[in-house]
Amino acid sequence: MAPSATLSVRRRGARSLWALLFFLAVSYGVAALGAFASADAGMVYESLDRPVWAPPAWLFGPVWTALYATIAIAAWLVWRHPDRDRVRTALVWWSIQLAVNLAWTPLFFAARQYGLALLDILLLLAALSTTVVRFRRLSLPAALLLVPYLLWVAFASALNASIWHLA
Repeated sequence: MAPSATLSVRRRGARSLWALLFFLAVSYGVAALGAFASADAGMVYESLDRPVWAPPAWLFGPVWTALYATIAIAAWLVWRHPDRDRVRTALVWWSIQLAVNLAWTPLFFAARQYGLALLDILLLLAALSTTVVRFRRLSLPAALLLVPYLLWVAFASALNASIWHLA
């Protein structure tokens, strides 16, 4: 391989690594903002009337930690696709679902507006479903990485609805 080709491959690799770090920072930034907005989430959750199938409070942290990693990696895989117009549209949907995701935590835990939080999480399901479809058109692995997130949000929607009903 010619020296200029080797340098080009290295630059692309470094750029790709920086992009991955960017998507991880954005995803975990959303997680940190949500945690900051609801510092007493564990106590609030424990004090709620919950259905018998509600998971324990300690489970949410590890689940969301793993999910935010898959959310970031999925975006990175899509970002690597050469069709920049389709990538841009897909990443706009990715950004929308993250913004809607971010709104849920303060609505539910800080404001204790369970009905508004339910509306928000249903909007999240819609935005996330659109993101999965858009990602699927560019990268099957990226779309598959979002499936556990989609399933968790669907479960959380049912839990939110149950808590709102019991409140």
